[in-house]
Order: sequence, then C-alpha cells, then structure tokens
Amino acid sequence: MQTYFFILAALLYLACAFLPSERRLPISLGIVVGWILHGGALLSDMFAAEAIRVGFAVMLSATLWISVAAYWLENRNFTLDSMRVLVLPVAAVSVVLPSIFPGNMIVLAGKSDWFLAHIAVSILAYSTLTIAAFHAVLMVLQESRLHTRPGPAAKNGWFAIALDRLPALLTMERLLFRLIGFGFVLLTLTVLSGVVFSEQLFGTPFRWDHKTIFTMLSWLLFGLLLAGRRWQGWRGRTALSFTLAGFAILLLAYVGSRFVLEVVLHRVLT
Repeated sequence: MQTYFFILAALLYLACAFLPSERRLPISLGIVVGWILHGGALLSDMFAAEAIRVGFAVMLSATLWISVAAYWLENRNFTLDSMRVLVLPVAAVSVVLPSIFPGNMIVLAGKSDWFLAHIAVSILAYSTLTIAAFHAVLMVLQESRLHTRPGPAAKNGWFAIALDRLPALLTMERLLFRLIGFGFVLLTLTVLSGVVFSEQLFGTPFRWDHKTIFTMLSWLLFGLLLAGRRWQGWRGRTALSFTLAGFAILLLAYVGSRFVLEVVLHRVLT
C-alpha cells in the first residue's frame, strides 16, 4: 500500500511542479495532498514495532518531505513560485526511492532514547540546509537573469516570469542566511549528539569515519560562512559558493556514503 501512496505523491509533486503559476489554488492543494500522502507512507514504512528503517533512500525521502513543507510555508510569505520547479521534481524522485532501495531495519530494543532524537535532529538539519541550497540555486538563476535580461520583444516562459517576480536579491539573501543560521544550529546539535552520545546512540565509541569527517567539514564551512557574514560582510557569490559547497559535502556525509555502501558495495549497515 505504501508503494501506491509513494507513486501517487510523486505524480502530484510532478504535476504541481509544472502547472502554470496562475493556478495557485490547484498547485497549493496538490502540494498539500502529495505531502500528506508522502508523509503517511513514509511514516508507516520507516517505523515498525520496536524498529526503525534506515538507509540513504529513506533519509533522503524524509529530508525532502520536510523541505517541501518548508517551501510551501515560505511561499506563503514570499513570492518564491519559481522554486517549485527545483524542489518538487527532486521530491518526486525521492518519494519513490525507498520502494527501490529499502535500506534495513534497526531494532530499537536496547537503544538509548537519544538515538531517535539524534535521527530527528539530523533530518531537520539536512532539510533546512537542503531548502537553503535550493534557495541559493534560485539566487544564482535570479542574478544571472538580471545580468542577461532579454529585450521587451523577447518571449518569456513561466519560469522566467516567476524569477522576475522573486523578492529583491537583498531580501532573498536575508532569507538565505536565516535558513543557514537555523540549519547550522540544528547541524551543531547533530554533531554534538553524535560526539557526546556516540556509545549510547550506536553502541560504539566516537569514530572518525567518512560520515563524521564530511559532516564536520560541512559544519566548518557553514560556520565560517556565518562568521564571515558577521565580521567581514560576506555576501553575493561568496555566500552562494559556501552554501552550495557546504550542502554538497553534507550530502556526501550520509546520503552519498550510504548510497555507495548499500547500492554499489551491497553492504547492510546497522
């Protein structure tokens, strides 16, 4: 049953991604229905009696589920309709991935209460920084659009028109740093819970593995960006480059490494 819900949610996301901007009500309702189906199927798929499913596909799907909600809420306050074509197709792909790559179940018996808290905070951190990365891509496109604006006789598609309707770049930049600041706090909590409660969470002492190293590198990049913004006034291309680089490294920390281990090397992890 979850598979059908996943497929229906993916189809709704795709339909809403490419509907004309003028159809605001059908788009908004379609996203909400798709998000509910996505969340319900994900919840029933991830959790069983005294066990939780983990894996790159499940975690990516959960991350995009929260990112869709963040986009929907953000779009209520600001005109960010052009972000639909960035967020929703990626979310549609992430919806069906758990059906193809199910990951593995981890028994919760004997696990610390911090285990689920660590996973929840991690997903929230990844989700916030994912929407920040989409936001940064949108700013790159917006800036490029400003520098190469066509003449009045040129025909523009709906996406180009949606880019023109975005808030001013300075407003977009303030939104970006608000997202990065919140995501950095959550990522800090993720790192601290992983370091301090490693043995309680995973049954092993703290280890400097690839996941830890990539996570710390991403944390350092986002921290450096926020410090540079605060004391050096970093903005524009510098801010966008740091954001996208930090997100790419964070993506490698869990999703990329789990994909290689589960799909390429066919290793089942606990």
